[in-house]
This record gives sequence, C-alpha cells and structure tokens, in this order.
Amino acid sequence: MIKDIQEKILQLKKEQDVCILAHCYQTHDILEIADYVGDSFGLAQNAQKAANKTVMMCGVRFMAETVKILCPEKRVLLPEPDAGCPMAEQIDAQMLSQLKEKFPRHAVVAYINTTAELKTLCDVCVTSSSAAKIIKKMPEDKILFIPDKNLGTYIAKQCPEKEIKTVYGCCPTHAKFSAADVEKARAAHPEALLLVHPECDAQVVEKADFVGSTTEIMDYAKNSPKKEFIIGTENSIVQHLGIDCPEKRFYPLSKDFVCHNMQLTKLSSVLHCLSGDGGEEILMDEKTRLAAKLCIDRMLELGNG
Repeated sequence: MIKDIQEKILQLKKEQDVCILAHCYQTHDILEIADYVGDSFGLAQNAQKAANKTVMMCGVRFMAETVKILCPEKRVLLPEPDAGCPMAEQIDAQMLSQLKEKFPRHAVVAYINTTAELKTLCDVCVTSSSAAKIIKKMPEDKILFIPDKNLGTYIAKQCPEKEIKTVYGCCPTHAKFSAADVEKARAAHPEALLLVHPECDAQVVEKADFVGSTTEIMDYAKNSPKKEFIIGTENSIVQHLGIDCPEKRFYPLSKDFVCHNMQLTKLSSVLHCLSGDGGEEILMDEKTRLAAKLCIDRMLELGNG
C-alpha cells in the first residue's frame, strides 16, 4: 500500500513538474519520494537550484515561507496547512518592535525558525550551524537574539566577545528534556555517545558528547567509528539513522521526543496536495518578501565571507 501511494506521488510530481523537499524530521516514507532531504535553509537553497516551477515543502510553515522568499517565481506548496512551528510563533512583529525600542543599540539576529513577517524586522538571519560564525563576523558588539533562548545561550558561550541578549522563547519539543533524562538514557546505554541539538536546554547540552544541527548530528553518527548513540533531537532521526546505518544502534533521548507539527504531514498529505484536494499555496506580497530577504542576504554575505 505504501509503495502504491509512493508510485502515484512520483507519477504526479513528474507530470506536474514538482520538486519535493523533505525536512529530516519527516517520516521515512516521505523521505523516499523527496528530491532533497535536509535542514530547513539548505532545502530552500536546493529549491533555488531546482529547475521545477513548483516546489512542495514537507515540513512546517516557516520553511515554506523561506522557500517563497528565495524563489518568488515558483509556486510553493505546503501539504499540511496546520503544520506550524510553536517557536516561530512565540514572538510577533509587535513584540519584536517593542524589544527593539527597549534595546535600540542591539542588532537583531533571527534564527531561521521565524516567520517571514518577523524576518522583515531583523538585521541578520542565522541557522543553528552558522550562528556562531556569523555573529563573530558582525561588527556590532550588542546582539538581540530571537526567538530561541537555548540556542542563544549556546551561541553566547561561543562568542564571549559579544554581548548577547536573549528573550524567552524555545522549541517546546527540545526544551522539555532535562539532565535527568540524560542520566536515565546513559544508564540504559552506557556505551553510547550523546548527540544533541543546541535547541535543547543548557543542562542537556552541557552533558552532550556532540552538539550540532540535525544534519550535523546525522553526519557525525554516520562517520563516527562508535557503534551506539543516544539521539537528542526529534525521534524520526533515530529511525533514519537506523536505516542508513543498520550496523549501528541508535536510541532516543526520550520516547516523547516528538514534534507533533512535523509529524502532521503524512504520505497521504503529499498525495492529496498533488491531486489538488489538499495543501496550501504559500503567497507573499513583494514588499514583505523583499524586506524578509534582506536578513537572509546578510547571513549569506557574512557566512560566505
């Protein structure tokens, strides 16, 4: 049945000239029909390179918005309209405007996990893997980092020469786990290395053997000579690594490490979207798109310099 649905999807995407992007947190049956798999910004860059006139983002809304920002000439589809990101929605434009008034001397750095509207008010955008490098290169000494306090705290330790102000905000999936969860997982798997995402709470990050973005975690596990790993990010990664490296063992930091927004997208969601009876096209006025693109352009300028 799964194979039948996948074959129908592959047929429809070919007929309709659709490029399918899948975030790493999607289920494996979706990864198998995707043209590109990866982290959110890397996928948006892949969309730029793709010749297809239509792009479908199997992920959450801010990711589809980023694709539209970079690919205004393309039709961008989100197969599950309700797939949002609680972190991206924790701060709105009014709240950020008030923060900018409160901290007028701080440059605003936005994590990629923000809405297009919020990006219009920011100076630089960053990913979890590029944040420290980019902030180090910024001429400003005072930084207001939004919206993830955990990632901001992690970056601040890597950039002691900068004054980094964080605001309350986090990924509720990554932030709910504690040092006690780490101790429990290590007791169950004493030979395993702990690999975590910097969106985790500081007490979890401090106990990790490796800290990195989702793709960095996957690459580390694949390339390491070690055979056992505790994965401190969305549990779909445990499944994907188990399939990619069947000779190794992968354990979730917790069975509850699940992003329900990411898991909203099913294989059937993709099929319905391609069939024209599901999904949503991401639309954006040109003024918002250009304003939001400025902080992404600045990220690329600093990141590639």
